[in-house]
Amino acid sequence: MFVAGGSRGIGRACAEAFRDRGHPVAATWKTEPPPEVEGVLDLRCDVRSGDEVRAAVEQAEDTLGPVLIAVANAGIMRNALVNRLTEEAWTEVLDTNLTGAFRVVSATLPAMISARWGRLILISSAGAQTGYRGQANYLASKTGLLGLARTTSREWGARGITTNVVAPGLVPTLMTSEVERWDDIASHIPLGRLGTEADIASAVCFLASDEAGFITGANLPVDGGISMGYAGPS
Repeated sequence: MFVAGGSRGIGRACAEAFRDRGHPVAATWKTEPPPEVEGVLDLRCDVRSGDEVRAAVEQAEDTLGPVLIAVANAGIMRNALVNRLTEEAWTEVLDTNLTGAFRVVSATLPAMISARWGRLILISSAGAQTGYRGQANYLASKTGLLGLARTTSREWGARGITTNVVAPGLVPTLMTSEVERWDDIASHIPLGRLGTEADIASAVCFLASDEAGFITGANLPVDGGISMGYAGPS
């Protein structure tokens, strides 16, 4: 299986969770290679390059066999209010988060089509349902993943290929390290706590399993219920 953006955070948790379940795993990194761990093949890849994505998938398949499970997790943030958001920041985020996911889907589909079985899982954000200040580019990219997933579901579902979206809530990771007031955020989550990387990885592994074989085109929030919205004091 193949995790794009699997060097740290949620992506790394997914890679190691699949490894622990007995899958051969390839995970990509862009800026800094992660510490080597047994059972995970780490490959350098910038998802903004179709050539690099295809090369990474080919290397994974040459080493581990056909990629029949792919997780598109690579993502960046360039936050700014809309009136201060540059076109450069808009384009960089969309190219990484949305077009990058398309490149992963495109590169991994051939093996799945041949096998008549596959699992594509795209990592979105609970904020795509609610909106957050300063994240027009990030949330536009994450919202677009659902359109990609549902189209791919209709195109290839008859070949046994499912495509689903996982929408995490705020999870403390390096990418969210600038977030403040975690206790305040947790107080608004119906389950009363922040999510963890393991929470997200467990949902991803479920959607990749045979037990989830009749689920496709779904947007699965893994956010403790926060995307339901504020219902007033209890």
